[in-house]
Amino acid sequence: MENFSRPKLEDCRGPTKIIDSNNSLITKFLENNLNGETSIEHAVSLYYAVRDKVRYDAYGIDLSPEGLSASRALELNHGWCVSKAVLLAALCRACNIPAALGYADVKNHLSTQRLRDSMGTDVFYWHGYTAIWLNNEWIKATPAFNIELCEKFRIKPLEFDGTEDSIYHPFDLDGRKHMDYLAYKGEFSDVPLERIRADFSKFYPKLAMLKHGRDFDSEVDAEVAD
Repeated sequence: MENFSRPKLEDCRGPTKIIDSNNSLITKFLENNLNGETSIEHAVSLYYAVRDKVRYDAYGIDLSPEGLSASRALELNHGWCVSKAVLLAALCRACNIPAALGYADVKNHLSTQRLRDSMGTDVFYWHGYTAIWLNNEWIKATPAFNIELCEKFRIKPLEFDGTEDSIYHPFDLDGRKHMDYLAYKGEFSDVPLERIRADFSKFYPKLAMLKHGRDFDSEVDAEVAD
């Protein structure tokens, strides 16, 4: 399932317009959250900072370079899987750890009703994660779901130790189906934005519905209370 090409290591170090690792907001967040001495310890500390200090919001999808940028996620203090993966990649690059962006098509069995209605499917194309170069190999890290969201949905939180891939569990804490990885699309030195836009336009023609109505946290609270 992982028969795909990866970017050159030298292309995964510096800033881009979206992975704006040289932005002052990135520098400040790094100063406040970077811990440890080794690259693995640095990456682990940044993973947990992004996972839990930047709230997951599935309704905040903005497919512009500015909307997906790492600094924008910090400005808003929330993001979705792609923008939070971008943020983690930017933070890693800012402390000289090569990082890329990985994508997979997944079937997510747990989401809000409005998200399902807007998408028209439970298949999430271009689900994002961060690929981090540690101990001479690429390690997957998925910082999307913050701990509070996991507790509400009774999803097992994703841990990351810098040595093993951190991807979603197939079942939740109650044994219900949670996440199926259908296909890996590849890992890239920057966001393949035009490909993502094309697929979202094709598969999610009603996605604009997400911008109307209650916010994501409110709808999660309402659904888990039922």
